[in-house]
Amino acid sequence: MKKLKVIIGLLLTVTIIALTGCSSSSQKSDSGAAGSDIKAIKDRGTLKVGVKVDVPKFGYKDPKTSKIEGFEIDLSKAVAKKILGDENKIEFEAVTAKTRGPLLDSGDVDMIAATFTITDERKKSYNFSEPYFKDSVGLMVKKSSGIKDLKGLNGKTIGVAQSATSKQAIQESAKKVGSDVKFLEFSSYPEIKAALDSGRVDCFSVDGSILYGYLDNSTTILNERFTPQEYGIASKKGNDELAKTINETIDEMKKSGELDKLIKKWGIQ
Repeated sequence: MKKLKVIIGLLLTVTIIALTGCSSSSQKSDSGAAGSDIKAIKDRGTLKVGVKVDVPKFGYKDPKTSKIEGFEIDLSKAVAKKILGDENKIEFEAVTAKTRGPLLDSGDVDMIAATFTITDERKKSYNFSEPYFKDSVGLMVKKSSGIKDLKGLNGKTIGVAQSATSKQAIQESAKKVGSDVKFLEFSSYPEIKAALDSGRVDCFSVDGSILYGYLDNSTTILNERFTPQEYGIASKKGNDELAKTINETIDEMKKSGELDKLIKKWGIQ
């Protein structure tokens, strides 16, 4: 019986040691997972970025050259250089206000740099960088309409992008001035501009800097601005090393003045 107790005791000791070892190994594995998001990008050799291709000066695909250019394109290249040492090791994926979130969720892109407004609600789903640009919602109308302000849009229809923050911003502001407005949602900005030109909508509403890219001789942008919009680069929750690297890049560009140079380069208002 005494020998049996000794054997059982030894077996229990071995089991405890084994379990402790597994726990330690698991902890090391978890710790080793830190930075795996950056490692995956380095192993792949490219940074995948969701960008707009219909926003002049921010992210726009030139129909003549098929080249995507803009402020957010240059900003994304700076992140690629920070991670991979080469700004050209980057792949761009066209996104809209409606598709950018799902593409990030699915892992089709590593980050989104696409006039993505930072909100408390969106922070629950994604990591957001510190702001790299601040804007506010504006209104574009036809010069011939005679509309001078939001109050003058009472009973009119406003075109907005699907899943964008513009609709809520204008709804709240319209109530304050007693203006009853309607909305039509579109999947892209060119569609909204076409709807304005054809008379399907009476106003095109999105952030002011985006509107300037669609301004022509027949339209005007009203002086009023609504609800400040801060743009941030979004990455997937859990990809904390990538989020940290993005923030470091933006911070360095702010301190060096490079961010202001890019804004000036693209003539963003």
